[in-house]
Amino acid sequence: MKKILYTFVLLSFTGLLQGQTPFEHEKSTGYSGQNIPSLIHQEDSFNFVVLGDFGRVGDYYQKEVAQALGNAMVVLDGEFVVSVGDNFYPNGVASTRDYHWMSSFEQVYTSPSLYADWYVALGNHDYLGNVQAQIDYSQISRRWNMPDRYYSKTFTLDNGKQLLLVVMDTNPFIERYHKSDKYSDLKEQDTAKQLQWLEETLGNAGPEVQWKVVVGHHPMYSGGKRNKNKDTQGFEQQFADFFDRHQVDAYICGHEHDLQIIKPKNRYTTQFLSGAASEVRPSGTMEHTIYAAAEPGFMTFSILDNTLTVQVVKADKENTAVQFTHSIQKKK
Repeated sequence: MKKILYTFVLLSFTGLLQGQTPFEHEKSTGYSGQNIPSLIHQEDSFNFVVLGDFGRVGDYYQKEVAQALGNAMVVLDGEFVVSVGDNFYPNGVASTRDYHWMSSFEQVYTSPSLYADWYVALGNHDYLGNVQAQIDYSQISRRWNMPDRYYSKTFTLDNGKQLLLVVMDTNPFIERYHKSDKYSDLKEQDTAKQLQWLEETLGNAGPEVQWKVVVGHHPMYSGGKRNKNKDTQGFEQQFADFFDRHQVDAYICGHEHDLQIIKPKNRYTTQFLSGAASEVRPSGTMEHTIYAAAEPGFMTFSILDNTLTVQVVKADKENTAVQFTHSIQKKK
């Protein structure tokens, strides 16, 4: 034991003499030595990763996606993680002591790189349980951030400009849910109050806010299972014009268990659907589809000056690699 300890201390001291920390090699090569082919990290970019529909006690592809997610955070030097909801299947959590917290979150996302802040939205399956418990877990967990059912956070970029991240609760805006008694306290939620908050939060953003990103669970568009679904169409009718009017650059969502990028012609907002962090369902295309795949995985977002770059990562045992890249350019 003394010999092992001495060797570690000697190697660490040697690294410090050379101007390196003992763990700098891990950061430069990707965690556990596993890089993600084609994943590009641009110097000075601001980076975060997005996953959704994940909480299945490690089953399906959850563990594979979790490992690749951790590697991506290392390679990109990621700032935070976004979850678009359906955090726990099938019925949310019962309390802050529900074992789901361990089996579907703490014991799955174990890479040290994933001990960054997680900004979390609520999905419909989360409403089948105790929503307040997910909010209260923010006071227990170092990384879980859900201060309320909807909230916002501002980040300062290297160029001095800002990213406004707005996390909304889409569930009360789905009309069909109000006809069911199974969705916890959904009927008590005030959609008019949330709309007013969204209007003020997005509308009052000053000139220092260069990028506006909204996160929610339900999509406005889909070429997958919910193509032409009344829930999807209803949500589009409520928010497509709203997001365009407020010049929301990206709407990030899930609900569909696949990976999609959609931007209708003449729309300002691009929708990024990342709901394939565990179970995967068949996908498909619609008229305005840019990318669609029924693959387990997630998306990475990188901001550098006037460009937002999204990389779609497939993650399974056989092949983990970037499958598609899409960029949004802003006028200077």
